Amino acid sequence: MGLFGTKKIGKYEIGRTIGEGNFAKVKLGYDTTNGTYVAVKIIDKALVIQKGLQSQVQREIRTMKLLNHPNIVQIHEVIGTKTKICIVMEYVAGGQLSDKLCRHKMKESDARKLFQQLIDAVDYCHNRGVYHRDLKPQNLLLDSKGNLKVSDFGLSAVPKSGDMLSTACGSPCYIAPELIMNKGYSGAAVDVWSCGVILFELLAGYPPFDDHTLVVLYKKILRADYTFPPAFTGAQKKLIFNILDPNPQRRMKLAEIIIQDSWFKLGYIPAYHQVPDSIKESVAEINAATASSNFINAFQIIAMSSDLDLSGLLEEQDVKIYKTKIGSKNTAQETIKKIEAAATYVSLSVERIKHFKVKIQPKEIRSRSSFDLLSAEVIEVTPTNCVIEISKSPGELRLYMEFCQSLSSLLTAEVS
Repeated sequence: MGLFGTKKIGKYEIGRTIGEGNFAKVKLGYDTTNGTYVAVKIIDKALVIQKGLQSQVQREIRTMKLLNHPNIVQIHEVIGTKTKICIVMEYVAGGQLSDKLCRHKMKESDARKLFQQLIDAVDYCHNRGVYHRDLKPQNLLLDSKGNLKVSDFGLSAVPKSGDMLSTACGSPCYIAPELIMNKGYSGAAVDVWSCGVILFELLAGYPPFDDHTLVVLYKKILRADYTFPPAFTGAQKKLIFNILDPNPQRRMKLAEIIIQDSWFKLGYIPAYHQVPDSIKESVAEINAATASSNFINAFQIIAMSSDLDLSGLLEEQDVKIYKTKIGSKNTAQETIKKIEAAATYVSLSVERIKHFKVKIQPKEIRSRSSFDLLSAEVIEVTPTNCVIEISKSPGELRLYMEFCQSLSSLLTAEVS
């Protein structure tokens, strides 16, 4: 094969890189036994262990093995070497849906077909207790026939019965309002919201919520502040309006979309009429395997911008609790030192209460352990990127704002 060199993993010849992340590369593979192409996700085992991401990798593998649907990327097998974990997956040749959109709307019939396939796949996942939590055009692939394939289950969650999820995930334009509020949420409702945003983008060529400033973007999402293009039909508007309800309790359910909506039902042929009993894996086993994990999520990644400050947004929701997320392009240890320096600059003292969590107080009342002015926790995203989450207890706002400004200026100065 001209595209492939001599490198081989099992029965697969390994070719060019078709995707790359912090801990993994995705290579084009060739199955020498049947002549088909595959995608091989090659994960650096040492980095995974070093960063404590074993549970996240396990979750992606287990989730993908749990699912068998024509509109979901299939996993063929997992191969382990001394240094690598290789996930052999279905190769989807058509690329990302985001590349096809590129600010150009689709024909209504094409948009409907892709939306039907998306809803069908997501409904299948939900019926098996799996919630994607990061649905966006970049995670939706197209095969050579233009059919949709849902991919990237690294952020998915399989909750215990009745549980609300608490880890915020998702990408800025597509996340649901309840994720922004950092409260417990229903994974089903979050996925439905993202599907609504994707439908709008399929029909309009651009997402309903967008802004250069994240705080403004989040405010628009919280209010469901968007405008329909003039070309949208009444049926399209009705469906999107019912999905993009900022109240998850009122938000349209998947079953309501499939059974009740006339625009959706036109020409709809479900891939599965019921959830098959085959290929089932214990939800309890997946929960047990990842119960203690503190895996990275997309919300933390998008928060890495060093000028991100959500305090103004969250103040409108709760006048007693202020939270800020600030990005740091440093190691976790270096970031802690930056926090200490920023606190010293505004006459605050720092006391470590965990390895990467500190308590911050005015120096003159340090002995009063009952008084907690601020806490700052460093969440490591990659070896050289962290998110700092700063929380304020009831008390004086001035010192909180001074500290946040001091830290933000310190971090901004080093990257400018």
